Amino acid sequence: MLLEGTTAFVTGANRGLGRHFAQALLDRGAAKVYAAARNPESVDLPGVVPVRLDITDPAQVAAAAALASDVRLLINNAGSSTGARVLDGDLADVRLEMETHYFGTLSVTRAFAPVLAANEGGALLNVLSVLSWTTLPGSDAYSAAKAAELALTNGLRLSLAEQKTLVTALHVGYMDTDMAAGVDGPKSDPRVIADLALDGVAAGAPEVVADDISRMVRAALSGPLSNLYPSVA
Repeated sequence: MLLEGTTAFVTGANRGLGRHFAQALLDRGAAKVYAAARNPESVDLPGVVPVRLDITDPAQVAAAAALASDVRLLINNAGSSTGARVLDGDLADVRLEMETHYFGTLSVTRAFAPVLAANEGGALLNVLSVLSWTTLPGSDAYSAAKAAELALTNGLRLSLAEQKTLVTALHVGYMDTDMAAGVDGPKSDPRVIADLALDGVAAGAPEVVADDISRMVRAALSGPLSNLYPSVA
């Protein structure tokens, strides 16, 4: 897909990876970049079109799709990270993870699918995680939601193939963003990750495995379960 001259819509674009996506698209010559956020006043990137969007609000999703009828690239980046555990975490937080990563992504994609179809198919990029393949202590509610989003992404590959929409999944570990501010460990540069993902979209890649931890876990999936969970083997 040619990114120069295209029109893109990025959810969660006011900070973190989403803001880097919006900047990278501008740098690559995108004609227009819609930068969606729950509070559009928090979008401070010159050159973008701020859009009010809470992806769990059906009315706001419908309004965003009606406004951005020229979109050829949809980037589902908006997310949440409550830190809830599935066994004893606040059930409202567990539900929020699923409402955001699964139902929110589904809602936005359903609203924009006809827009992409009307604009020669275009492309859809879903920001997933290494935690859609595995889980860590304290991240199991988030991981469950990301695993559901991965299954959704695979379903969308089949559903959108007829209208010739490219569906790309991005898998990445911790990045140097607000969401991972409390993590003590290696973190990727989100601008580098944004560029890798956009390179994948430009090349027509169905999957971008962006860092070492994601590549390691991806390879371990074909082995015994003990490769990922030694303590329960």
